[in-house]
Amino acid sequence: MVQHIPVDLRRIEIEAALKIATQYNIYAYDAYFLECAINLHSPLLTLDRQMKVIAQKIGIQVME
Repeated sequence: MVQHIPVDLRRIEIEAALKIATQYNIYAYDAYFLECAINLHSPLLTLDRQMKVIAQKIGIQVME
């Protein structure tokens, strides 16, 4: 089933993601997803409470 999930690789601004990671004391790969949502003007789909809180703080719509 997982094989049927489409994957789309995106370039992001690493400095912006690292700034988010540093500012909110989160892993860089979590910040990568937040930066992707910002760049794509897309909501974030997450069940992670911390990611939800941070996303809302920086203006990203969250889907659960």
